[in-house]
Amino acid sequence: MFSDMDLDRNPTQVLNELRTHASVELQEYFRNFEDLHERKLWHQLTLKIEELFANPASRDFQIPLFQHFISDWENKMNKLKLVTLGLSAAKQFDDQTAALSFLTSLVQKVDTPQTQDAYVHAVMETAYMKLLLRDLEGTKAAMDECEKILEKFDSVETVIHASFYRVCADFYKAKAEYAEYYKNALLYLACVQLEDLTLEDKVDRALDLAISALMGDTIYNFGELLMHPILETLTNTPHEWLKTLLFVFNAGDIGKFEALQPHFAKQPLLQEAISFLQQKICLMSLIEAVFKRNSDNRTIPFENIAAETRLPLGEVEYLIMKALSLKLIRGSIDQVSEVVVVTWVQPRVLDRDQIDGMRQRLQEWDENVKNTALLVENETPELFVQ
Repeated sequence: MFSDMDLDRNPTQVLNELRTHASVELQEYFRNFEDLHERKLWHQLTLKIEELFANPASRDFQIPLFQHFISDWENKMNKLKLVTLGLSAAKQFDDQTAALSFLTSLVQKVDTPQTQDAYVHAVMETAYMKLLLRDLEGTKAAMDECEKILEKFDSVETVIHASFYRVCADFYKAKAEYAEYYKNALLYLACVQLEDLTLEDKVDRALDLAISALMGDTIYNFGELLMHPILETLTNTPHEWLKTLLFVFNAGDIGKFEALQPHFAKQPLLQEAISFLQQKICLMSLIEAVFKRNSDNRTIPFENIAAETRLPLGEVEYLIMKALSLKLIRGSIDQVSEVVVVTWVQPRVLDRDQIDGMRQRLQEWDENVKNTALLVENETPELFVQ
């Protein structure tokens, strides 16, 4: 709408030029800007510009305002606010290469030792634009640089951490590195309020998290995701079966897993990884079989594991070795007797049935303690003389 020639003027002329193109609703903003600028009320002027930028009707004015008005007094503005306004303006570019150039200049404005928080925010959002342009190396370099800077901060605005983790998650999604995506996406959600996200964004995040949890070759504890309210956004959607599938994996329920397999065609990634998912559900089933046993009854015959996992007896030892290598369990294998002695099992989030099973085991343990105490008292009464 506006050319550089039209706006290559002093701040007052810029505002007058923009006001002539503005709706009646927006014209008052430009009058206020002129007044606050003349009075050098920089904080109030910043707040008023933020108010305008929050108005969807301001989209056509954000780039010229930033480049030809805000740039005149940007050294008076809080640098994190400067970056936030710049990021809003960058979204208005139709051309991603032009947006990247704009963001690169924004990074330079806040590259000082005193404004490293704003610098990280600007660098990470610039990295996101590079990611959109498929510059993975540039994105990763920015991630590594910002990670080192963030490690030096005692505290920083959550919006900066949110930006860092969001871009990292999107990078690992592009690389199909599921475990890293899962970790960074959950850290991102810890930095934002869910109500600030659009429903579409929440559903997309929940969907990506569900797939990454299932596809991650080191993810065997879905607890944080199962407890996160974002998973509820899949309810009453075509993706609700994925939410059910996560709980099926958590319970190690092979029967329900097989019942849900017809849905896998809806997600080609899962369909292509069916062999991996079958092994993963068997490992989860093994964990569940161990967990259901009392701690003094964890010498498990291979044939019992074969029955629980529905595997041929000859494949059980490999499954146990896989579980040991992934540190899902600790213990030892007796190949002669064909048993595994488990001394530890990975902690996990429990559903209602699993909690009830634990309650029953605690009741049994309580009874055993009482019986042992009575036995000791009867056998050695002299120890209990009042």
